[in-house]
Amino acid sequence: MPKKYLGQNFLFDPSILHRIVEAADIKHDDTVVEIGPGLGTLTKMLVEVAKKVIAIELDYELYEKLKNELKGLKNIKIIHGDALKYPYEELDDFKVAANIPYYITTPIIFRLLEARKNLKSMTLTIQKEVAQRIVAKPNTKDYGILSIAVQYYGRPELKFIIPKGAFRPVPKVDSAVIHIEILKKPRVMVADEKLFFRIVKTAFRQRRKMLSNALKSLPPLLPPLDKGGIGGVDIKEILILSGIEPSRRAETLEIEEFARLSDLLQSTKTFGARSSTQQVECSDKNAG
Repeated sequence: MPKKYLGQNFLFDPSILHRIVEAADIKHDDTVVEIGPGLGTLTKMLVEVAKKVIAIELDYELYEKLKNELKGLKNIKIIHGDALKYPYEELDDFKVAANIPYYITTPIIFRLLEARKNLKSMTLTIQKEVAQRIVAKPNTKDYGILSIAVQYYGRPELKFIIPKGAFRPVPKVDSAVIHIEILKKPRVMVADEKLFFRIVKTAFRQRRKMLSNALKSLPPLLPPLDKGGIGGVDIKEILILSGIEPSRRAETLEIEEFARLSDLLQSTKTFGARSSTQQVECSDKNAG
């Protein structure tokens, strides 16, 4: 009996499952991680084509059932545990193929991106609307933080749609299979990734506002040393220097434009910090 609180919706159609395996582009020397194998229908197909399959199942009853059904196979390792806590960093090169429970889709994607060093690709069956957000381009309503985060590290492609009627129990929405090839290096190189994503998140938090207003909520990057010291930056001026019209909105910016803005802010921050230090040194000398 599927457990609703675990987001269990099982897919049985062999033709659709074969298309998922094909989309994952599994080779005979690949290690594949399957998150949430459930009843093992996809698992059995992965075992046939991969060198090794690591199946991570949170439901203990399903874990025991899978372990008994597949105990004769040497190229599978079934783990009872939380996929969000699995140490993917300890694996050699691997691919992910999975039917992800809707409620953990975004956390799982971000967790895998954290462990991207040896991750070659992920092929995920997820909610259609989330897949559309991942592949979205600028100037569309679906384009946002998730789009940029995935496209910064990977090359996503929406492979095909799976109607909700293909699952048991039937969910309320359609699903989609998305394949994300992990890039060997990020799509754009930035001086400070934390600053880059901080700017992206801040801009999209108020996506209907002009950037000059949306980014005002960024904490001051250069807090004043005293009442007469150097403080903050003029975000409108920085946008203009970055070649970005301040009246634009976050959803219109390409990743490259966010990167340019981030690097200019970083250089301004570094220069300002250096100038502040020099002012202090000069003040100390004058005082002496």
